[in-house]
Amino acid sequence: MAARIKRPDVQRLMLAQLAVTGLMVLVAVVIDGKGGGTSALKGAVVALLPNLFFAWRAFRYRGGRQARKMVASLYRAEAGKFVLTVALFVVAFVAVPPSNHAFFFSAYVVMLFIPSLVGWMGRPPSPN
Repeated sequence: MAARIKRPDVQRLMLAQLAVTGLMVLVAVVIDGKGGGTSALKGAVVALLPNLFFAWRAFRYRGGRQARKMVASLYRAEAGKFVLTVALFVVAFVAVPPSNHAFFFSAYVVMLFIPSLVGWMGRPPSPN
């Protein structure tokens, strides 16, 4: 019987990011009102959408015979994530500028650290 390949637990990461986004928006609304809340939401969305894109594109292939496709998929997903991040920053500051830059960048930076935190709080590494 062949061992089943474990795919990354993307759903848990996305749920953690959504929960932290809600918490940050709530804190920003309490501290600064509606403007702070929308700024925090915009910052979280600028970080969250490229992560969703990466998760959607990167983990399409699995198995040893598909190694070249897996690597190519990871490179394409990372390039797309970068382009999408730049485009979202342009949109965020040109089309709909945030009213409170501190909340915008705080939410963005916290969203960048969530994958590391979810990895630490996950299952212990396999001994294999």
